[in-house]
Amino acid sequence: MKSYLTSIIKQFQYYKTLGDKTFKQLTFDELQNEIDENSNSISIITKHLVGNMLSRWTNFLTEDGEKTWRQRDLEFHNTFENKEEVISYWNKGWQCLFEAIEPLENKDLEQIIYIRNQGHTVIEAINRQLAHYSYHVGQIVFLGKLLKGKDWESLSIPKGDSSKYNKDKFSKEKSRRHFTDDV
Repeated sequence: MKSYLTSIIKQFQYYKTLGDKTFKQLTFDELQNEIDENSNSISIITKHLVGNMLSRWTNFLTEDGEKTWRQRDLEFHNTFENKEEVISYWNKGWQCLFEAIEPLENKDLEQIIYIRNQGHTVIEAINRQLAHYSYHVGQIVFLGKLLKGKDWESLSIPKGDSSKYNKDKFSKEKSRRHFTDDV
């Protein structure tokens, strides 16, 4: 279980890094761009994601993960005034998450916590949130890539570089390490 806790923290750090690298490539106007009237901008997705993080991870071992103070519907109204505000809010959500999961110990993992009165083990709740956050970070990255077009700097193996990437990986000794260690 110790490896689970280490791995899950690295997984969350990885998805935060993907978002960080996307934000670096975009202007505030690009973060605000709603591709069409039925879609959300990166700013709005960020606001929703952070609203979820603050609700789920604040006192997460002792209070329901859907806080009474959360105003989920308002998360889909854009109120950011500049890029720095978007990034600051993004970091606030991740800080809340890491402050909640970094002190966890093996004995905590089978504890039952609640999200909207539905019981979850801590492991189930963590996995639920990892899936939710990776879904939205994927949206952020995809939108960033669409908005930047040919100017997009790849966050993974660039097209056409798989052989080069694999050659480098296979040139190293076999060892146990997390896939995010090289990111």
